[in-house]
Amino acid sequence: MSKANSSHYQDFKNLDQWLSYLENLHSTEIDLGLTRISQVAERLAIDLSFAKVITVAGTNGKGTTCAFIENALLNSVKENITPSVAVYSSPHIERFNERLRINKQDIADKPLIDAFERIEQVRAEISLSYYEYTTLASLLVLMKLKPDFIILEVGLGGRLDATNIIDADVAVITTIDLDHQAFLGNDREAIGFEKAGIMREQQIKIVGDLQPPQSILNHAASLKAVHGDNLFVRQQEFSVENIQDQWTWQSKANRLTNLASTFIPQDNAATALMVLEQLHIELTSDFVNDIIAQTKVAGRTELIEQSEHCDIILDVGHNPQATRYLAAHVQQLKQAGKYKRIFAVVAMLGDKDINASLRALENEIDEWYTGALDVPRAASSQVMKKSLSVFTEAINCFDNVDEAFKMASKQASSTDLILVFGSFFTVAQIRAQLKA
Repeated sequence: MSKANSSHYQDFKNLDQWLSYLENLHSTEIDLGLTRISQVAERLAIDLSFAKVITVAGTNGKGTTCAFIENALLNSVKENITPSVAVYSSPHIERFNERLRINKQDIADKPLIDAFERIEQVRAEISLSYYEYTTLASLLVLMKLKPDFIILEVGLGGRLDATNIIDADVAVITTIDLDHQAFLGNDREAIGFEKAGIMREQQIKIVGDLQPPQSILNHAASLKAVHGDNLFVRQQEFSVENIQDQWTWQSKANRLTNLASTFIPQDNAATALMVLEQLHIELTSDFVNDIIAQTKVAGRTELIEQSEHCDIILDVGHNPQATRYLAAHVQQLKQAGKYKRIFAVVAMLGDKDINASLRALENEIDEWYTGALDVPRAASSQVMKKSLSVFTEAINCFDNVDEAFKMASKQASSTDLILVFGSFFTVAQIRAQLKA
């Protein structure tokens, strides 16, 4: 073993020590590429061929799409047998263990520690990023547990993401918009090409974007994809119709009517239904409505109702597409007359499109409260204030997001709503206080 990893890892007593070690192991936080991880995966003999694997990429909607598929599969009992379903996702909100769940139970510490030790034994001279290391560990755990279905949520992009060392049976692309431009490109076509990198020739490919970039369709065509055979694109092979408070989902094989309003974005539920159809899950309106009722995801328009104080919505939205959806959601609440005023508590990372993300909510927020996150990539409260001052004077600026939330809570009455958004870090920080 080289000096680079001849560490005293044998002395590590718990998961926190391991995670601290991994955070400092690689020189770059985000380091795209499959060369390093593929070499270590080969040494570990990573193989998920025992399971049906679904890989989910996209700018937004990955987590909620995964959750809908997960819930449906766990409820698809055949001959009194319930399939086992694993989901690997990132980042986490409160505990690292959230990144891998089996049958909706977060993985325990010990299987992860055992996997970390195994990786450390074989990686030798190869330096792995935190994300690469933890992805490999999750794959090792899955090889031991052998679930029937494995859902892999892509971390960033697709083509060069660590999850893409696995050849999935089903490739899913949710939506394409601008985010992570420094790594993925400056327009939807470039970003679409990166996301399309999860596709393989011999697999089902499902595209949920209403107007998919041509780069995705071109890449599918280069893999000899055939519409209606192994390629299913929104508005071509499946579609949605909204009728008052209900909606209808339709494909060539199914028509589901009288579907209830979703807690997650409806578009993501629609994409998930196409995945489920291709997995040969029997779909009925009653079954789908049961799954709709079950599918609520932490930090995605998550409503915290407080009987003695105002309600709070937590949302990890951190790019313009996500905040446009958030604005529409808030607008519906206002039109329903549910709240008198909307207070926003926001903190973002400095490498995001802060201007466009905040501007999307310009007409929905009465008072803004902003402060910095305690992470290296955080935007300062002054940067946030500068972006907000373009369209509002109702800005309250604090040193940190905790102070911003505390003051918003003091000012809000029981008829108001506090919207907390801007980053996974923002939601994690405030959610921990609310759940304490």
